[in-house]
Amino acid sequence: MFKTFIAGILLGIAGAAAALYYIPVVDQAREQSMIVVHPNHGNTETFHVNVPSDRIMVGAADQAEPLPAELEWPGDLQFAATRAELFKIRNGKDAVVGVASRIAASDEVSGEIIEWVLHLPARGSAYVIMEPQPQEGGYRVGDLARGTREFSNLTGRVTERFVEAPTSFDENGSQGRIEIITAFVGQAVDDL
Repeated sequence: MFKTFIAGILLGIAGAAAALYYIPVVDQAREQSMIVVHPNHGNTETFHVNVPSDRIMVGAADQAEPLPAELEWPGDLQFAATRAELFKIRNGKDAVVGVASRIAASDEVSGEIIEWVLHLPARGSAYVIMEPQPQEGGYRVGDLARGTREFSNLTGRVTERFVEAPTSFDENGSQGRIEIITAFVGQAVDDL
């Protein structure tokens, strides 16, 4: 009886493993990366976020309409000057390729802080620390601080700017888009 029980468990595990191997649970397609390669061995890639349709979450103190509507922002004073947003990010073909989070905070000690995390499921994540003051032309510039998988051995800059829609709301209800341009280059092997 005990041997039959153990054999049943082993056969069940083998059957489940075979089913997972031959019948994939998730068949996630990878979108083609739209990277422009430059002669100096660096590359750039442009992403965008349609506002407000690509906004998944937005939270801040005293916000009249949080997203999602049932989001409760912490009442603690340390979160009073913090804003957190989560977006779908799109490539040049307007296909959703990942998610991005943007944190903006300020206090007397650190000043203003703006950080992005771009997560592309098929490629990895890039953590970017932005300069708080926009440059001429409305761009905000930052450096790649850390990365995972494809972005782990890269260095570079990222720019962010808001591009307004031609009218206050276009036919899709968009106010505009946040444009994110990455410019990365691989590190030398000695730097690692």
